[in-house]
Amino acid sequence: MAERVRNMRQKLIETGIEEINRAGVTDFSVRRVATACGVSCAAPYKHFKDKREFIAAIIDYVNGQWRERQDQILTGCTGGLRQQIVEVVAGYVAFLMEKPWFRSILMLKDAEFDNLYHKARGQMSSRSQQLEEQFFAESGWDSAKIRRKLHIVRAILFGTVFLIDSGELSFDETVLENVRTAVDREFDLP
Repeated sequence: MAERVRNMRQKLIETGIEEINRAGVTDFSVRRVATACGVSCAAPYKHFKDKREFIAAIIDYVNGQWRERQDQILTGCTGGLRQQIVEVVAGYVAFLMEKPWFRSILMLKDAEFDNLYHKARGQMSSRSQQLEEQFFAESGWDSAKIRRKLHIVRAILFGTVFLIDSGELSFDETVLENVRTAVDREFDLP
């Protein structure tokens, strides 16, 4: 019985991601998710107290998927902090391309979403932020240089995703290697 409940919760969350992709957070409909899952309109409320808790569970699910991927990346990375950051950035590009349905959650810009779920969404990058903070603390850079480096690294990451999405780049190992090279080289620049 417990396995069936977990499976239904998982199906609701995955269908909820599709609903956010289609309608956004503001027009998110628990009723449409239930219909798409072939269950009654009341069934989601056996798993989630309300719409807000449902959306929070979706964010938590995406966070969990990214945390798992980061753990895999960091376990396989034998280099120091700098190399770990480089691999996490390249891994994030790969994650977003391999799981495009998560991009709507990770990159969603919606005033209601931002106000309600800012903290939960911020947890998606907490592991990489810890790596960056550690690396920058050891670098001795001033705060202006740190902000500039973070800006450029994030521009490389999200710019690459945008260019792949727009068809200007193909998603392949060459692009990921270019991301690694650009991020790594950025740490050597003034």
